[in-house]
Amino acid sequence: MQIETDGLVIMERQVGESDRLITVLTREEGVLRAFARKAKLLRSSKLSATQLLCYSRFLIYKGRDKYIIDDAQPVEVFFDLRRDIGSLSLAQYFCELAGALAPQEAEAGDFLRLLLRAFYYLSKGTRPHLLVKAAVEMRMLSLAGYMPDLVCCAGCACYEAETMLFLPRSGVLYCQSCYSQGAEPAVPLSPGALTALRHTVYADFDKLFAFRLPEEGLWEVARASEAYVLNTLGRSFPTLDFYHQAEPGGRAASAEGTQTKKMDKG
Repeated sequence: MQIETDGLVIMERQVGESDRLITVLTREEGVLRAFARKAKLLRSSKLSATQLLCYSRFLIYKGRDKYIIDDAQPVEVFFDLRRDIGSLSLAQYFCELAGALAPQEAEAGDFLRLLLRAFYYLSKGTRPHLLVKAAVEMRMLSLAGYMPDLVCCAGCACYEAETMLFLPRSGVLYCQSCYSQGAEPAVPLSPGALTALRHTVYADFDKLFAFRLPEEGLWEVARASEAYVLNTLGRSFPTLDFYHQAEPGGRAASAEGTQTKKMDKG
């Protein structure tokens, strides 16, 4: 059986001297792993189309227990991602996150669309890294079935207060009056940061990356989104750790770099 689909290479590994084993996020088949024979040879038409971060059109043979790339033609190689170490490391983190969250052998067009749009903004440099990171993290978790409840305080249904507290383990909000001293750690959010966090989850896709915040507000949103990823999935990612090393500004906004904390009432 042959499958013709477009997809983004989210992982690659060399096999032998000339072959590649790639992981592709495809529109129709979700995440799949396929062999690209002789893809490392300079004369191979698959050379650029099967490299990491390349968006390509694939002709794939689906066997009983494996996929083989019969043909691959690059559509967009996102060359500009490689001009900036922060953009490159963030794109690689998004790929690893998609590998963990996107479905296998099922339609995954929304996941693919999300990564392509994020790669576009990272390549052009028209959105702050922290904004793109938070939008991708929160929307991808939501697509995977982990949408948090950001509508109002889980205790009193208060929509907004001077400071609201996001609980990344539970995925809910509390106002300071309802938040218990013995509760799980929380990430404090100012009104602007809360509005932005809600936007990453509830906004129409075409407007997902169309919000603005001052730097401190972006840090708040980035702490909340990263803490939600780490708590929801119960793991970290090597590419995320590398991003924090490559871009020191990201460390200031990371869940690890600034611990979530319990807030005093008052």
